Amino acid sequence: MRTADDDSRRRILNRLRRARGQLDGVINGVENQESCHDVLTQLSAVCKALDRAGFTIVATAMQECISDPERAAEEDDGLTTKELEKLFLSLS
Repeated sequence: MRTADDDSRRRILNRLRRARGQLDGVINGVENQESCHDVLTQLSAVCKALDRAGFTIVATAMQECISDPERAAEEDDGLTTKELEKLFLSLS
């Protein structure tokens, strides 16, 4: 994500940090033998946070490809539209 704007990068990092905190809650819940309901609720939140971060990453890459395709192609990790589509579908 070399070319992601600062706002997108900030949103992605916030989601990933939130997921990390929620995952710590899942681990603690299992270690402390908390209720299955509480652990699974926290685990579901982790999954959603990771999915949203992934969708934001792919959406940002798509925007960059559309707005400046030449620059996106020159990037080391520049992805084709087909590759982005495949990544997007892998998240669903």
